[in-house]
Amino acid sequence: MTSPDADRLKALLPPEVARRVQSLRLADGRASVVIDATGLSVQDRAGLEQIVSGALEGKPGVADVRVAITGEKPVQRILAVGSGKGGVGKSTLAANLAVALSRMGRKVGLVDADIYGPSQARLLGIEGQRPVAHESRLVPVASAFGVPVLSMANLLEPGQAIAWRGPMVAGALTQLLEGHWDNAEIIVVDLPPGTGDVQLTMLQKFKPAGAVIVSTPQDLALMDATRAIELFEKSGVPIVGVVENMAGYACPHCGEVSDPFGAGGAEAAAAEMGKAFLGRIPLDIAIRRESDAGTPPAAGQGPQAEAFAGLALKVADWLDRP
Repeated sequence: MTSPDADRLKALLPPEVARRVQSLRLADGRASVVIDATGLSVQDRAGLEQIVSGALEGKPGVADVRVAITGEKPVQRILAVGSGKGGVGKSTLAANLAVALSRMGRKVGLVDADIYGPSQARLLGIEGQRPVAHESRLVPVASAFGVPVLSMANLLEPGQAIAWRGPMVAGALTQLLEGHWDNAEIIVVDLPPGTGDVQLTMLQKFKPAGAVIVSTPQDLALMDATRAIELFEKSGVPIVGVVENMAGYACPHCGEVSDPFGAGGAEAAAAEMGKAFLGRIPLDIAIRRESDAGTPPAAGQGPQAEAFAGLALKVADWLDRP
């Protein structure tokens, strides 16, 4: 990149872009530019192409501009969050776990794989925002909490029902997981409850690094959680551990703690199965209220945030093991 033409064209670029130029050639009216985009998000990578093209197109001797983007992409690890049954607060836990991991400095993305009942758009305050496509892949929607999200809720009209059979569900999950997760090192996947098509597709095509199992303390939920654990283990996916959700209710008036769903059941079940117990998340109206408002408690302060931070710390420790 020592020719006068190359130097002249490079001088037309903004300094922060010019510093990333690896090569620049002008031949037969075509300017060919190679840009190193290491460390940039997919939106910024796409922006580089527009900046370079806009700066060079129409300049003397330039009839066409071709831009190539290079740069290492981080290796992404999938962390599945599953449960044996619905109604155990799995989606809320997945959202807050992702936010808590992000607050620790981890680069985290979130896939809402509950195709029939997506809720992450509401939980992270991005309802009504649609992802764009770049190079035939979806670009995740940025949230205010440092966690980009892909969810069917952002691809459908509000309230629109989904009546898809297995192959269409598998295709939708593939689109979400194969999005532009350029900067994410961990993809938290909020799975639908049970052991159906979505779980099987993910296990066949996108093997997770590990799975977090969510249960309430009651016996029925624990029985279903055991089935979810069995599915992951048969597929060779390690179990990170079990979380006991909705554990203990503190009366906002008198402060007395009660256990409407029982207490300690998930911890006892985890011990019986030889799995790690990751902790308890309380049954707290503040978690429900803030989640419905699109402001996950893990992004704030107080005992609710601390509970999710403790969970994230154990999950991060597990992911960091050699």
